[in-house]
Amino acid sequence: MNRTKRRIFEISMDLFAKKGYDATSIEEITSVVGIAKGTLYYHFTSKEEILHYLMVDGLKLLEHSMELKIKKANTIEEKIYAIILVEMKVVARYENLISLIMNEVCGNEKRNKKCRECVYECVNIIENVLEVAQKNDEIIDCDIRTTAFEIFGIICSGVMLKYKSNGEMDVNIVAKQCADTIIRGIIKK
Repeated sequence: MNRTKRRIFEISMDLFAKKGYDATSIEEITSVVGIAKGTLYYHFTSKEEILHYLMVDGLKLLEHSMELKIKKANTIEEKIYAIILVEMKVVARYENLISLIMNEVCGNEKRNKKCRECVYECVNIIENVLEVAQKNDEIIDCDIRTTAFEIFGIICSGVMLKYKSNGEMDVNIVAKQCADTIIRGIIKK
């Protein structure tokens, strides 16, 4: 991604997260980035394409990172911890992206539906890990889909914890605490 496109990406993510998608105009994006509309349209055909790019690429980063960490983990405990740690790191580093996704996941517009599809893909990774663990009798009998969404949601709440902690949060400690709580709840003893 070239420097201009990266700047459009970052400024748009910041504006969409803080003001909302509908309240952010192309004019505002170009003004803050310091480019002409034509330059923006060279990189993106519309505001909706910028949002789509943010959601899809942002969540693909999360998915890819989770998959890499899961492959390196051996036990279900390690896999759950890996999922939580990766998601916590993404939440901490890209809090505007997570805020944007949480804002856009609700609603019936095309963009809201696309956002949900992207989130579902991340949750599917968690579901797959839990399904294998349940088949291997490593976790209690539970509704896998609900548990996967609970794990995903708990981690997203890390954004709120970061705000509550005035931006100071040790991701490794919080991830370990979350993982321990989840593991105590679902791992067979």
